[in-house]
Amino acid sequence: MRLRGNDYRPLRPPAGYTPELRVSVIVPAYGGQDKLDLALAGLARQTYPAGLTEVVVVDNGTTPPLSLPAERPAGTRLIRCERPGRASARNAGLAEATGDVIHWLDSDVVLTPGALTAHMRWHHAAPYLVVYGHLRFSEAELPAELPADLEAYFEPAEPHAWIVDLVERTDGLTANSPRPFSVHVGGNTSVSARLVEAAGPMDDELILGQDTEMGYRLAQAGAVFVPEPDARAYHLGPTMRMRDKPRIDRVSHAFVADRIPAYRWLRSHPARQWLVPSVVALVDGTAPYEDVRATVDALLAGTVNDVRVHLVGPWDELDRDRRAPLKDPRLDQVLVHGHYQHEGRVGLVTTDEVDPRVPFLLRLPPGWAPGEDSLARLLDLARGEVFGLVNVLLAESATGIETARLERVAYFSRARLLARPGERLDDVVDEVSGVAWVEGEAYGFTREPRKPTGRRAAYNARLAAEAENARLAAETERLRAQVTRWREEAGRWRKSAVELRREVGTLRRESADLRRRLAAATRAQESLRALVATTLKRALGKTQRP
Repeated sequence: MRLRGNDYRPLRPPAGYTPELRVSVIVPAYGGQDKLDLALAGLARQTYPAGLTEVVVVDNGTTPPLSLPAERPAGTRLIRCERPGRASARNAGLAEATGDVIHWLDSDVVLTPGALTAHMRWHHAAPYLVVYGHLRFSEAELPAELPADLEAYFEPAEPHAWIVDLVERTDGLTANSPRPFSVHVGGNTSVSARLVEAAGPMDDELILGQDTEMGYRLAQAGAVFVPEPDARAYHLGPTMRMRDKPRIDRVSHAFVADRIPAYRWLRSHPARQWLVPSVVALVDGTAPYEDVRATVDALLAGTVNDVRVHLVGPWDELDRDRRAPLKDPRLDQVLVHGHYQHEGRVGLVTTDEVDPRVPFLLRLPPGWAPGEDSLARLLDLARGEVFGLVNVLLAESATGIETARLERVAYFSRARLLARPGERLDDVVDEVSGVAWVEGEAYGFTREPRKPTGRRAAYNARLAAEAENARLAAETERLRAQVTRWREEAGRWRKSAVELRREVGTLRRESADLRRRLAAATRAQESLRALVATTLKRALGKTQRP
């Protein structure tokens, strides 16, 4: 079945399957004989057929050497690896493994009886899975022998909290999680041997973080990651990471940043180069010198510094004409070779094979120059929509079309695992992730590139933009504070207006009362005047009688 993205839900493997695949359980150990004895006792009680199970215990230089207990799976082998480090021990066990599935198991982890069966039902459903079994960390005292009821003895126990959180917020890793490979931890994880062969063994140069780094390479090889809650196990005590996470992250991040481009937050420096770049651009180095230079210089001047350009050509056959260089039939290749042989971000290669750890490949015809931000925009599109392929239409004519391609290596790896004979890989990629088409002009591709401004100019422009953003943010906060003050002042004004309205009402009432009094006084005055006038008239009338 062709699963899309990391959505494994369409598989629905049956619980009652018929076991057919062999599983190799690899147990690296250094000291801790008592815990190893319990781990092997747990393996001896598995419900998965013993005839399809092999166990390889790797003693990583313990003194005195470890030994196998009486309770263990039949045919368990004990080998020794003197090179220190869990990655070296696992690789030694891997070299001895013969199974169809590799199961990593730490020597201080006890599987519940049905754990292997729960793991293997997924591997019977598809050959390109990584299955994470749930770990619970128990502080219970170590028993002298493994109890029959593990849950009753080892509970209460704590889950692998950060993995539980990752699984929950990505709907079981199905919601386009950018880093589902993070669940590849060695305590209780199984992997298709076919995927391990494609990805390669663990990186024994790493001090810490080997599990995650290998998980990333498995993702690049086309893996789908499945969390299986029924594949339960108990870790005997807390892990080193749980005891001292900040210091472990400090050591781990210093090394994995070079190897895992998906950890973009560890690659925050604007101009650094890394062991594994985020993008490799493949350009035909046999094209005319001016065309090659226009394309390569534009790529190197873009805002994506984490890019490497591979110029493909027969450089090993190049022999310069020392007598008549201007008549050399390979003069353009000589010029390309001489111009870029000392550029650290340009590789002169003879094939288009690229380190499988590189997440993106850009195939760009020489003569076409991306704009300063073209590659960054294409990467944002591919990451945001989880496209396995973004086709860029550069030109169209009666003879056909000219395109560039941004390929996501992980999905092309899965397409190769699934493609039928003669089937186009692009069609399979479309099924397992998606394919997009964009207009080259809209994304800044041109045949007449501007003169590159350089990384420093772009960096300075970015700093200026960040400073301007900071200034605008400060101005926004100032204006917000001013608006708040204005609102407070408006509130005071509204309160004052209410009080003034009350005073005006009082004054109006007093004024009306005064008007009434004045009117009454006026009427009284008029009455008095009328009375006086009447009295005077009467008095005058009496004086005028004979």
